[in-house]
Amino acid sequence: MDITVQRLAEMRANNEPHTLLDIREDQEVSICAIEDSLLIPMNTLPENLEKLPRDEPLVVMCHIGGRSAQVAYWLKDNGFLNILNLEGGIAAWAQLIDTEMAQY
Repeated sequence: MDITVQRLAEMRANNEPHTLLDIREDQEVSICAIEDSLLIPMNTLPENLEKLPRDEPLVVMCHIGGRSAQVAYWLKDNGFLNILNLEGGIAAWAQLIDTEMAQY
């Protein structure tokens, strides 16, 4: 159910099908974001489920991985089958993959 930032970077480099769901708040996203991610803040997910794909892996991301883990379980309980939680969140991405990215 978890995915490392290294594996996500590999998926993106190889154009493997996936959607990166960023559940952080707007003020967090204004500091840093991963290109082409789908921003739906955690508290608005229930009314935005129709925006989520069901035909490809859905990688859920937050700041450090705690909120996204909760959302990943919630999505599974709501019928989504291919859910992955990004270990370490965008903080790990900034430390290990995109070291030029702003951090908070």
